[in-house]
Amino acid sequence: MRAAVLEKFDRPLTEQDIDLSDVGPDEVLVRVVASGICHSDRSAHVGAQDRPLPLILGHEAAGVVLRAGADVRSVQPGDHVVGSASAHCGICAYCLRGLTQHCVDKGIARVGGPPRLSRAGQEIHAFVGLGGFATHLLVSERAVVRLPAEMPLDKAALLGCAVLTGVGAVRNRARVAAGETVAVIGCGGVGLNAVQAARLVGASRVIAVDLNPAKLERARQFGATDVVDASQSDPVDAVLALTGGGVDHAFEIVGHGSTVEQALAMTGVRGTTTVVGVARADDLARLSPLVFMATEKRVQGSRMGSGNFRLDVPLYCAMYMRGQLKLDELISEVIDLSEVNRGLTELDGSDGARSVIRFD
Repeated sequence: MRAAVLEKFDRPLTEQDIDLSDVGPDEVLVRVVASGICHSDRSAHVGAQDRPLPLILGHEAAGVVLRAGADVRSVQPGDHVVGSASAHCGICAYCLRGLTQHCVDKGIARVGGPPRLSRAGQEIHAFVGLGGFATHLLVSERAVVRLPAEMPLDKAALLGCAVLTGVGAVRNRARVAAGETVAVIGCGGVGLNAVQAARLVGASRVIAVDLNPAKLERARQFGATDVVDASQSDPVDAVLALTGGGVDHAFEIVGHGSTVEQALAMTGVRGTTTVVGVARADDLARLSPLVFMATEKRVQGSRMGSGNFRLDVPLYCAMYMRGQLKLDELISEVIDLSEVNRGLTELDGSDGARSVIRFD
């Protein structure tokens, strides 16, 4: 197969031929049709996360099953599927409690035997067990979910992370109720989905906060009732003024300690801050214990949408096909694998939309 491989952090990916192992009994081989480029890929690219190298980035991938192992039951050759970093075993303590996003046995790598991916005998690692910047995926059956054949695969790819994470944070973790007020800090792909989820559940006010005016304009298209340009004014003061005391829910999507502090300050009495952004391990937020006691505010995290991707992805697919969920508007550019390095670096100043790699 052909793949874009990261050999050293913060260096360009190189397109290479990678060897695929035989399909294991519980594995599937997928021909990738489309793969989104996400900020999490960029974060791993620059070394913000401790990942083994060489590494194939990419985790928003959709395609067609070519082969399925003898023990695979959920998909068969010819099925259209989406990959997810929320693979789960179904039998560990977290899975049995319904917390599949915390599964301790996600099947990211094989236990024993040859590696799934290699080059001249050296193992090539797949980011979060997927490695979507490649013509093929060889993954555990647990990492894919089947979709209707009529679902466009370039749109479906985004369901695996941007939509799953952003919509899920609002719907599954924060459980925003109709009539409540919401602020979203960071209006990239995940943030835009948090904005549209807040609209879909009936939030009375959805305030988008970002430093980039183009992202804020796009957030309006996704349902933001108000926008705050954090490059021009203090975002906390602006949100407090708009709401007369703070929002019921603030979503931090950026992954910085400073914006977590802002999110907490934006919430009113008994407000909830949900941290969605992936921060560096050494980044910290300063939060006052007095504030928690006096205002009864709450801070919580949300990982991969805090739900079960095999239930949520088909639901979001159906919502898209009914015209309820915006996916077309998330894609700003369709590119070739050879353009992946440009796609990654342009995330640093993007307008919030997604570049999608097409494999035809």
